[in-house]
Amino acid sequence: MTPRELMARAIQLAERGLYTTMPNPRVGCVIADSEGNIVAEGWHQRAGLPHAEIEALSVAGDGARGATVYVTLEPCSHTGRTGPCADALIQSGVARVVYGMQDPNPAVSGRGLQKLKDAGIEVEGPLLEEQCRALNPGFIKRMTLGLPFVRCKSAMSLDGRTAMASGESKWVTGPAARADVQRLRARSCAIVTGVETVRFDNPNLNVRADEMALELLAAEQAAEVQPLRVIVDSKLRTPPKAFILQGDAPTLVATTAGADISRRDRLEQAGAEVLVLPADGKGRVDLSALLKELARRQCNEILVESGATLSGEFLYRGHVDELIVYMAPKLLGSTARPLFELPIARMGSVLPVTITDMRAVGHDWRITATTDIER
Repeated sequence: MTPRELMARAIQLAERGLYTTMPNPRVGCVIADSEGNIVAEGWHQRAGLPHAEIEALSVAGDGARGATVYVTLEPCSHTGRTGPCADALIQSGVARVVYGMQDPNPAVSGRGLQKLKDAGIEVEGPLLEEQCRALNPGFIKRMTLGLPFVRCKSAMSLDGRTAMASGESKWVTGPAARADVQRLRARSCAIVTGVETVRFDNPNLNVRADEMALELLAAEQAAEVQPLRVIVDSKLRTPPKAFILQGDAPTLVATTAGADISRRDRLEQAGAEVLVLPADGKGRVDLSALLKELARRQCNEILVESGATLSGEFLYRGHVDELIVYMAPKLLGSTARPLFELPIARMGSVLPVTITDMRAVGHDWRITATTDIER
């Protein structure tokens, strides 16, 4: 196999950790002999378990001596919950390391590579860097900017409506699209919604293995660690008996100093964590402060699942990195609710997006777009 093929295989291995490695990055590793034959493989499966390189080295044994290691992310050089992978590679006697991308943490970036070089190991890379970066958009953004990667999910009809004027919305899209949303939740560290969605729709916002359309074992592993559920609720109007406060998944209610303290006590008794954050100019929770707090809690990717108001605010303020819109072959009519509430009155103020993917999901269409909005 060629170096590109071996790195592509390492990327495939890293993808196996899509739902389970948070807050750590998804990493894959392949060890090959001088002829390009695979000796061993490994990937990071879960935070606290061995990293991809250690997994591969444990399989390779003495076969690692004189071999080439292909790893999607620069081997770590520091001790966390596990030991430094760079040290393990040096001790194994590998001759060469090919990396996909450097560690995005500016405090440690390049140190692992330098340690390998100092030990006499040949180091090459980056190789297939764009594909390797795509494995960990949230980890990269958190390490470089101190913010999580924000993915905003919405579902609409062909005429751009999300619900009837009454608020009725179940179900705009079909089962395949809803299974896809379960998988989006599973790869996220947190799911953010607004108090109006909680009050009207009363969602659970958890990951349900039986609805993911994955093999049973993979689905159960994905649902084992539930994402943090976050309610943006400036006045603490969340009902203490709401479904989102029930179950094993933790729930954080983000509010402001102006909220009624008695309501805070009731929500905490119901199992929620209530966090007071700064308010914006309109007395609402400052979304920038919320995102910084989620990054501080090691959230890599977050999924915004909310109504038109909160989703529109995230988008208008430039906080959304990726939009995912499910479009159903239905017409809800002109009185139905819009996809986003955005204060745009002139063509010169429109918000541009770039569509990066469009595909059929059951009878619906999934549109993925990136934004370049800065506020």
